[in-house]
Amino acid sequence: MEKISLITTGGTIASKETTNGMLASGALSGQELASTCELPNDIELKVVDLFQISSMSMSFGRMEQLNLAIQKELEDPEVTGIVVTHGTDTLEETAYFLDITNKDRRPIVVTGSQRSPKEVGTDVYSNLRNSILCAASDLLKDVGVVVVFNERIYSAKYVKKVHASNLQGFESFGYGYLGIIDNDVVSIYQKPLHREYYETHNHIPRVDIIKCHTGADGIFIESAVKIGAKGIVLEGVGRGQVTPEMVQSIQDAIDQDITIVMTTSAEEGKVYPAYDYEGSAFDLKQRGVILGADYDSKKARIKLAVVLASENEVDETFFKY
Repeated sequence: MEKISLITTGGTIASKETTNGMLASGALSGQELASTCELPNDIELKVVDLFQISSMSMSFGRMEQLNLAIQKELEDPEVTGIVVTHGTDTLEETAYFLDITNKDRRPIVVTGSQRSPKEVGTDVYSNLRNSILCAASDLLKDVGVVVVFNERIYSAKYVKKVHASNLQGFESFGYGYLGIIDNDVVSIYQKPLHREYYETHNHIPRVDIIKCHTGADGIFIESAVKIGAKGIVLEGVGRGQVTPEMVQSIQDAIDQDITIVMTTSAEEGKVYPAYDYEGSAFDLKQRGVILGADYDSKKARIKLAVVLASENEVDETFFKY
């Protein structure tokens, strides 16, 4: 008998239609969701209703609460794995947070849905059922946190929401998915080579994302510093470039011990010091900006905040894998 803990946090997967035809996120309980999955007889499901919120109400504080709930369930040695239901808009951020703050070998699966339970062609029950099957599978031990969506299994580090409404809502550009679930059979074709774990000792600090575009200046960098951000993730372009008008504000922030990480808005490829001009990745690296390799800005923000809270001194080695 496989024992799975289902921890619910709300989102479209647990939504109900309101009187005005809109959706109320998180209105359904976990038990209501689980009752529709028709699980195999050898799987025992325990439901933990943690939050009933939209995913845009997720925060670092709530991610930490979710993490504690997961760790509590994993204290039971008979628990085979964990499934977390979540709204899709910030699902990738929570999944990656859990990935780098959990070291248990057992599977942790995060899922959601693009359509509500009552919509025609809903993906609620297939995503939930497939996630439970994955959490019960030995194939996903030591893989880290995964996202299961539309019969595909994704690594938390590279998965991202790519469509606002289509059932194929998630992808991993350049890396692909880890495996599939087909007719209740879990198959894995690749696994991450590295796992990371960071224990947070302090309050998770504010880290902001600032996007670069033509004509951008340093006003948002200056505002982030003024409001108390301890870290800033720059989403540059190409190999990691920003406008010359942003450079002085970046330098001022570094001089005030603000940790800055450079990422790229490109879907694939790494930040790399290929050019020598004001605002290039090479120029910014000389000033103390950390080059964030192939991390997208959201994952880099999660990692930077967690590493800062772990009392580690942040450098490029943290963005190597």
